[in-house]
Amino acid sequence: MLKRMPITPAGYQKLQEELKKLLKVERPQNIKDISEARAHGDLSENAEYHAAKERQSFIEGRIQDLKTKLALADVIDPSMISQDRIAFGATVRVIDVDTDEEKVFQLVGQEEADVKNGRISIISPVGRALLNKEIGDVVTIKAPAKTMEYEILEIRFE
Repeated sequence: MLKRMPITPAGYQKLQEELKKLLKVERPQNIKDISEARAHGDLSENAEYHAAKERQSFIEGRIQDLKTKLALADVIDPSMISQDRIAFGATVRVIDVDTDEEKVFQLVGQEEADVKNGRISIISPVGRALLNKEIGDVVTIKAPAKTMEYEILEIRFE
């Protein structure tokens, strides 16, 4: 049985918009591209036709993937969560105990994770270590490359 996937309202909307674009723009354009490529004659040596068919396969696969993710989505509004501890959707400002470098993370679902933009999955090592902690707590995160210690400076729910 497939598990429910936590996601923020913004993340859910982003998935819906991508699905809508694939269904209303990408798929119809791809059908047109296939039709035009067929009109050029011999399909066995028609690179445009093969590229369009490959694109069709990608589009259909992504549509199914998005439909599954949306069906399994458990939309959680961070503003409705108790805000005294770190939980799903929290934006957390921490300081690295060793380097004094400040970092900001937002804990999100796996589908929304984007490490470069500070959005980390709640099931990542950092995400798991931060869950249920309070301001002033120090967390130790054992990563393959090194062990890090962060002191929690601020917790926000936006």
